[in-house]
Amino acid sequence: MGDTLNIERIDRDFGAIIHDVDIRTIDDKTFAAVREAWITYGVIILPGQFLTQDEQNAFALRFGDLEFPAAPISNLDKNGNIRHLSEDEVVKQIRGNEGWHHDSTYMPVQAKGAVVTADIVTDTGAATGFADMRAAYDRLDDATKARLEGLEAYHSLWFSMDRAGYLPNKRDDNGVPVGYGYHGGENPLRPLVKVHPETGRKNLNIGRHAHNIVGWDPEESQAFLDEINAGAVWEGNTYFHQWAVGDVVVWDNRRMMHRATPFDFTQPRRIWHSRIAGDPATEAALNADVAGRASGQPAFRQD
Repeated sequence: MGDTLNIERIDRDFGAIIHDVDIRTIDDKTFAAVREAWITYGVIILPGQFLTQDEQNAFALRFGDLEFPAAPISNLDKNGNIRHLSEDEVVKQIRGNEGWHHDSTYMPVQAKGAVVTADIVTDTGAATGFADMRAAYDRLDDATKARLEGLEAYHSLWFSMDRAGYLPNKRDDNGVPVGYGYHGGENPLRPLVKVHPETGRKNLNIGRHAHNIVGWDPEESQAFLDEINAGAVWEGNTYFHQWAVGDVVVWDNRRMMHRATPFDFTQPRRIWHSRIAGDPATEAALNADVAGRASGQPAFRQD
């Protein structure tokens, strides 16, 4: 890997900046080294790429199928007007992402990762934070590791956005919030400790979407999950990336949690998110319906 890539480590036990690579013309050998760096470091940053959305999607597809192609995370509407009011549905969605999380744990199949680019950035704020859940697990004492073993919790975007106070106002005919990731019925069930399918290392699989540990009192469950979540994101285990136009950031969603941070919503901002689909063999929820996995729709088996 070091023979083919110019890698600069960030000041953490995870994360790296890869210089002197042009994503548009990357050959198979160089991509294999980039992918190895992604697995090794959890999150990689490739500055100065200035990709179109088609180029971004083509790069993301080299990591695997996409859960969805490049989608804007932005306070700009389709006419270029700035959304800044606190009750605006898009603003609420962005603010909700300020809680630490893994992507798509609330879906039948958890995402493998993401490729994100920036084309409009703010003067200050709006960094994206990353936290290493492998290191978080390793740091736990033996008693806590033993307590976590075998525990399973449900994951729900509806739960997390309601708890944060950012649920959308619009509902469908069944009263379910309208938007990607919201659904009725049983929520996906996932272990709190998960073995990474490529490294064989244990990682915490937690975040703001997790709730209701199976067999626990709900209040005790939430208190324990809050404690584990808070303990996983100490200063030395987090990195906040301040975006520059042209940046490409790729993270391993099976290992890393991430979060948005506040910014001045009167300033325009736009990043593009291509989500890499998880492998159902390793990333499906414990209660996921096979049909739901195949279609990408939130369908769940009722046990």
